[in-house]
Amino acid sequence: MVNWFQPPLQTKVEYRKGDTIIAVPGKSGTTWTMNIFHQLKTGGDPDFKDIYAEVPWSEFKEGPDQPDEELLERWKKMPADVPRAFKTHSQPGPEGTPLPEMGCFANYREDLKYIVVMRNPEEAIVSFKPFIESHNPKAFEYWGEPEMREKFLKPTFQAFFDECVLPGFPNMPPEIVPPGGLLTMLFFGFVNGWWPLRNKPNVLFLHFSEMKADHEGSVRKIAEHLGFEPTEEQWPKILEYTSFAWMKENQAKFEVGTLMPFPFILPGGMVRKGAHGKAAEDGMSPEIQAVIKDWAEKMVPDEAARKWLFEGGALPP
Repeated sequence: MVNWFQPPLQTKVEYRKGDTIIAVPGKSGTTWTMNIFHQLKTGGDPDFKDIYAEVPWSEFKEGPDQPDEELLERWKKMPADVPRAFKTHSQPGPEGTPLPEMGCFANYREDLKYIVVMRNPEEAIVSFKPFIESHNPKAFEYWGEPEMREKFLKPTFQAFFDECVLPGFPNMPPEIVPPGGLLTMLFFGFVNGWWPLRNKPNVLFLHFSEMKADHEGSVRKIAEHLGFEPTEEQWPKILEYTSFAWMKENQAKFEVGTLMPFPFILPGGMVRKGAHGKAAEDGMSPEIQAVIKDWAEKMVPDEAARKWLFEGGALPP
């Protein structure tokens, strides 16, 4: 496990009534959704420096010696009269509350708002390899684990899948890796945790494929869910600044560039392709797809949840 990723941290956050939780698995549209929130909140802001300074990631430590209290106090001091949002890759437990022994650290509350986005795990996991490779080597050195990065670097996606995905993160004790490895840790556990909450009035489910197919419609749906009412003059700016083209042109704003002594992600690593249906270009094969589908059937018992995770579409009642 990479040590800057600390899911239990979010259980200590003092959330306020009306806060938004942006819950998305890795490489499934997290940064995009964070930017959508920021642009809706501001009415269109092209001048921000770092999206991670605007929308905190409540599972992220900025340094190996950073006390939790430093982050908790910083987030507590965010203006009370301005909407806040927090990013998480986590899911709640069966009762909607954290259940750490199951790897569930998110919390459902009726007085919070939730944007839950998922993506076909075949597309997300194949995007995970170049994303990991784009992490700044200085980050691994900063955390005292330069050898960890080398363990992620594999010549092909097949090798990455066999040696990093199915066995879990490098250095993880085998006894704590769930069946299916990262597939379960990142995607299958996530949908199992959030699926029972899909029809709650304060929870909005979106599929990455839907967001790609209808950018404007998805942004407007998020605005309505969160109660943002941009003016007609603001809407063109919001849509421009949340477009893939604008984010690609301004990718330094999305690479965690101000929270550490160096950019956390190398140039081009966070906003890469933003494509739907292009997994084969990054090494996805029919054989790997079959393995992923097999693990999904084993680890996601609800057939409707499993189908929606891969395909999106209308949510069942």
